[in-house]
Amino acid sequence: MEKQVYTVSVAKREINANQTNSPYEFKVSATEDEIEHLRELFNELGTTSFDNFVRAHIPYIQYHDDMENDMYDRQLIQIYRYIERLGDDKTREHIESMRVGLWDDGKTDHLS
Repeated sequence: MEKQVYTVSVAKREINANQTNSPYEFKVSATEDEIEHLRELFNELGTTSFDNFVRAHIPYIQYHDDMENDMYDRQLIQIYRYIERLGDDKTREHIESMRVGLWDDGKTDHLS
């Protein structure tokens, strides 16, 4: 499959083929299948985000003991690593500067 350039906003969970549609954080070069996979990752993050919203209304569960928050963190790491793999030089450089690999402290091994 032929790769095409897309812009990606993690904050808004958007992927655009047209660079003028809206603000973005990253540029990637990807096939349709790779973009579909990234969309699936964003959808999973959205579901987990909603689960976290519901859980946030249960005051006795601490953030650091919360599997839903661990899941959200793990999914976000997975998204950034995938974007890094598909990204242009500037994207890879930016994600490397974020030190995404250091975000995973091993406390979320049960989510693999």
